[in-house]
Amino acid sequence: MPSTPPLSAPPTTPPARGRSGVGGRVGRWFRRALGLEAPSPRADVGVVLHGDEIEGRGLAPAETTALHRIRLLGATGAVLMAVGALGAGAQPVLQNPVQGVRALGLAARMPSAALTATMTGTALVILAWLLLGRFAIGRRGTDGPPRRLSRSQLDRTLLLWIIPLVVAPPMFSKDVYSYLAQSEIAARGLDPYAIGPAGALGVDHVLTRTVPSIWRDTPAPYGPAFLWLGEKITYLTGENIVAGIFVHRLLALVGVALIVWALPRLARRCGVAAVSALWLGAANPLLLFHLVSGIHNEALMLGLMLAGVELALRAVYPEDESSSRLRLAGWLAAGTALVALSSMVKVPSLLALGFVGMALARKWGGNIRAVAASAAVLGLGSAVVIVAVSWGSGLGLGWTQTLGTATEVRSWMSIPTLLGMGTGLGGVLLGLGDHTTAVLSITRPIAALVAGFITVRMLLAVLTGRIHPVGALGVSLGAIVLLFPVVHPWYLLWAVIPLAAWATRPVFRIPTIAFSSVVGMMLMPNGSEYQPFIIVQASIATIVVVGLIIVATRSRLPWRLQERTPPRPAETADA
Repeated sequence: MPSTPPLSAPPTTPPARGRSGVGGRVGRWFRRALGLEAPSPRADVGVVLHGDEIEGRGLAPAETTALHRIRLLGATGAVLMAVGALGAGAQPVLQNPVQGVRALGLAARMPSAALTATMTGTALVILAWLLLGRFAIGRRGTDGPPRRLSRSQLDRTLLLWIIPLVVAPPMFSKDVYSYLAQSEIAARGLDPYAIGPAGALGVDHVLTRTVPSIWRDTPAPYGPAFLWLGEKITYLTGENIVAGIFVHRLLALVGVALIVWALPRLARRCGVAAVSALWLGAANPLLLFHLVSGIHNEALMLGLMLAGVELALRAVYPEDESSSRLRLAGWLAAGTALVALSSMVKVPSLLALGFVGMALARKWGGNIRAVAASAAVLGLGSAVVIVAVSWGSGLGLGWTQTLGTATEVRSWMSIPTLLGMGTGLGGVLLGLGDHTTAVLSITRPIAALVAGFITVRMLLAVLTGRIHPVGALGVSLGAIVLLFPVVHPWYLLWAVIPLAAWATRPVFRIPTIAFSSVVGMMLMPNGSEYQPFIIVQASIATIVVVGLIIVATRSRLPWRLQERTPPRPAETADA
């Protein structure tokens, strides 16, 4: 491919005085802001967040015994959550399978006890996850590399914690009922992007009754691939809510399986230990609670996106340099198709193609012509998939008109929304009136510009080779999520899961661990709010029970770090 001057080429002539001198200084400032000039190592995000890890070695027998106990602690918590969900979960208004059943319906008649069981289980799962992190991240001993649990040990632990949540009622969200209603609209041949559940199905329809009131008159904000799959689920289950929930959960599990498949492979590309990436990303309580138990379609979106990035990077960074062009083109086409398909579940995942494209452009020369060529190749491939899904599903391009549906909600986790709401509240307290809407009209566009600037800077950092595309994707998605008008707890997984495969520094891991733990305990399991006195009763009981469990297991579980790591024996049995 013909070579042109790279984007990061330094100026060849010094700027002249006067106007050109000012222009030169502005140009240098602009290039420095975009990261086109080499930054200080202290300020480079690739140095601040990333450091290479080695895979480590197996656990010692004593550590394997502790791992068994940690696994049992988390499984006990998951079972408690499943039992408590019979009364405290996001149950349907109609077709509630436990209503009227003497044994199973008991939890619904004891809300404080059901909520206590769920909150206690949630706390135990989080504590078990934190304890497991010691064996996933590992501790460097005096006798060699750090000891980490094996991939099979982590997989079995994750599976054991997921199974009770799979058979339990939905928790932490009622979005699955919106999925069922919007799928029914599509199955009837109506346009889910033009009419909401109440208008299409009727307010008293069995599927509309459990949809949260704020979404009953709202068109679907999801992509046509997801609604097409939901339409097929509707054909299979009809108006049976329990069967529909179960099949949608299976769809979410497919996404989780793709995450578990792709994450360790991406981690190895980035020089990160596979088990530490899986622990922070796939075993994260936010994933267990909101993607598995809450059945959010982020599972499918993230799974397809990560799998697509992994396949596409096989063409950009081939393990075998002698691979044929046809084989590399096949990997690139498959990866592009999966990422484009993920955007037909939720659009933000399409951003991943930008970072794959920049990595590909760097391979092709790193100049403007290479950027244009990679954009044309990936753009054409993704456009074919998007058009095929949009028209093949029969839903057309109506999804482009409902992308801003979620902004109707005001979320305190969104930085621009929090600033707007805080300013509006301050105006009310000062007697100046409520100007929240006016302030939001300022903070949200500014936040969008900042997120866009960070994304462009990360794209250029990939082009200049200063950061791995997986890390740049995670940083950009993190900025977009935090500066998005609406942020739900599970949105954080958009950034946490890709970054788990790349970011290893404590400055990332410690806040992520703390935030995942705290937010994992905050939301109510029924997807809405309980009466305050019930929450207080359940919280006090949860603190007491969890405290007693910690005291009872103080000598059997590694609640405290050992001062010295014992040497590793010659042979270590797998757990």
